Amino acid sequence: MADIATWTTLYAAAVVFGAFVVRGMSGFGTSLVAIPLLIFVMPIHAAVPMMTVLGLCVTLMLGVRDRGHVRWDEFWRLLGPTLLGVFAGVYLFASLDARFMQKLLGAFIVAYSLYMVAAQFVRGSEQRCSTRWGYPAGFASSAIDSVFGGGGGPLVVMYMHRRGYDPIAFRATLAVLWLLELVVRVGGYALGGYYDRGVLLLALLFVPVMLLGNRIGEVIGQTISQQSFSRVIAAVLLASGGSLLLK
Repeated sequence: MADIATWTTLYAAAVVFGAFVVRGMSGFGTSLVAIPLLIFVMPIHAAVPMMTVLGLCVTLMLGVRDRGHVRWDEFWRLLGPTLLGVFAGVYLFASLDARFMQKLLGAFIVAYSLYMVAAQFVRGSEQRCSTRWGYPAGFASSAIDSVFGGGGGPLVVMYMHRRGYDPIAFRATLAVLWLLELVVRVGGYALGGYYDRGVLLLALLFVPVMLLGNRIGEVIGQTISQQSFSRVIAAVLLASGGSLLLK
């Protein structure tokens, strides 16, 4: 049994490391990569709260580091709907059946990965999107994050990308926004009783793994093309989501 526990912990550590490499490269996507792989060795109601704590740690670090580049007009626009989305998502997290959540997560990841593949071949308009899209994007993105344990939802990422900000302002604004989202979400999971001793010990154990993965991801992200990165991540997400649907 000890050997099984050891290999399970090493597997989970490798998943966390890989997920935060992705986070460092792209600025988001941590739990889209991690949760489908972690729930093979732990319940989803343990994996999601654990990844949320780790996401809070790295987002706090990045938010403090890059706070001078935040676009505060976008931050205040997104804050209200983001917090409302957290409350809605935490309620759904507590209410939905774990197996149903697994299938729903698989379908969401497959859909998003197919969007990423399509985006490689279809060149969209360069026109910036209206600020009106910030409200539904903020709400839906944080609700999905809270159900699936994300650290930055793809919907708000797409919104910010279409607003046309430079990469530094883009990452800094989302880091501060997600910092507040994660604080509220951790509180919601705590009130729901999801942080037992085992979950907190695992989160503490994986903090160095998380920091190392994020730093390596930032270095790699400066050396490869965005197109190559998008193709790799789309393939990983498609495989992960498909495995959940077939499990």
